[in-house]
This record gives sequence, structure tokens and C-alpha cells, in this order.
Amino acid sequence: MSTHDEMENSSAPLMEHLTELRERLIKSVLAFIVGMIICFTVWNPVFNFLTEPLCDALAVRGQDCDLQFIALEEGFFVAISISLLGGLVLGFPIISYQLWRFVAPGLYKNEKGAFLPFMIASPFMFLLGAAFAYYVITPLAFGFFLGFQQENVLTSDAGASTVAAGIIFQGSAKAYLSLTIKFIVAFGLRFQLPVLLTLMGKAGLVSARGLRGTRKYAMVGILIVAALATPPDVISQVILFVVVYGLYEVSIQLVARIDRTREAKLRSEGLWDEDEDGNDEPNL
Repeated sequence: MSTHDEMENSSAPLMEHLTELRERLIKSVLAFIVGMIICFTVWNPVFNFLTEPLCDALAVRGQDCDLQFIALEEGFFVAISISLLGGLVLGFPIISYQLWRFVAPGLYKNEKGAFLPFMIASPFMFLLGAAFAYYVITPLAFGFFLGFQQENVLTSDAGASTVAAGIIFQGSAKAYLSLTIKFIVAFGLRFQLPVLLTLMGKAGLVSARGLRGTRKYAMVGILIVAALATPPDVISQVILFVVVYGLYEVSIQLVARIDRTREAKLRSEGLWDEDEDGNDEPNL
């Protein structure tokens, strides 16, 4: 066989993969567009749902729940923002399925069994984090921010009244939606911690022993994230720290289970050896 024929034979599988990749991408984009169109037609109910934490916080203070369009085109871009987020959520099952169909042929049977649960767990944990942000964090955050309002009549301890500039919330619909989406997406991504660490443990990149050894550094990192990702009130910061640190501890247990399974398999194959420190390592 000539060199030219060998090059043609080697390029044929590549072209087949590229063709399949193009087809999978087209289907994924179409799923996203269809989901976006559906959400665009119902953006008002979705927006009303997203504003419930703010309306509840305002109702406690006896204020009307009103948001404004600062710019003429702001309403359109609010609808587009909701459509983009909703299109991604509705299209994700099809997008993930197309991804799975593309990578599955290149995986061994045991690799398929290991990879598929993570594809299922990832969207579930994201939705769990988004729900946590919506039902727990945003009410606390909006209550904290609204606490900086000021009435135009101030009463001193002596009972005297003075007139001052009133500070009243008159929010922009676009700014509010942007803040809410940031909360939801940020916490959805933070809840991916067990999925990420377990996948890394499955690949042998981390171990339960290593995660336990870096526990104190993880605590400092989680404290910094809690301070930056939440309003500067102690309650929301403590809640976020407890939840994320709990996910870290859950990740340690999941990785430990993977380590025990790997150890048992290597012991049965006679590839496991005890080192001088008592740590178990495979004799590969």
C-alpha cells in the first residue's frame, strides 16, 4: 500500500467523526433554539416567578413590587435573557444526549458505566443548587439590600422629627433579572463540587486521603467564597459555608468509596502493594 493510500485511509475516520460532530452540534443548537422560542412566548410568567422573592421582601416592608424599564429596549432584552436561560435548561436533556451519543462509541463498557451517572447527577445537582439559591439565598440577600432604604421623615430618640432625603428602592427589571440569574447560576455551579471531585476520584486524580489532608485549606477557600458570593450578613454566609462544606465532606465519602472499590479490584489482581508508610498503592 502506498503512502498516499495510507493517508486516505487514516483521514476517513476523522472525516466521519467530524461529520457526526457536525450533526450532533446542529441537533443541539436546534434544541436550544426551540427551547428559547418556547420560553420567549412565556417570558412574563417566568419573570413573575423570578420576582417572587423580591415581592415577598417588599411586601414585608409594606411596599409595592414595582420594577421599571429604564431604557426603551430594556423589556425586549429582559425577555431575551429569560429565553436564553430557559432555552439552555429545556434543551439540556437533548444536548447532553447528543454529547453522550458522540463520546459513547469511544468508551469501553466500564467507562460508559462510570461516565453515564455523572451526566445524570450533574443537571440534578445544578437544579438543586439553583433551588437553594432561589428559595434560601435570594430572600436573605434581597432583605439585606432593602434594609438600606430610608424614609424621608426621621424620628430621633427624643421624639423630634426631621426631614431627610428618602431612599426608596425603584429597581430596574434588567438589573434585577441579571442579579437573580447570577445567584442561580453561581450556586448551581457550586453544587457541582461532589460531581467534579467524584469524577476526578474516578480518574485517579484525587484520593480521599488527599482530600482529607487538604480539609483545612478547603475550609478557608469555602469561607472566602461564602464572603464573596453572598451579601455581607452573617446568616447567609454561614448558610453557604455549611452547605458547601457539607458537599465537600460528601465528596470525600464518595471518593473513599471509589478508592475502596479500586483497591479491592487491584488486590484481586495481585497488583496492590503496601508501602513503608502504610499507604496502599497499586504495584503497576
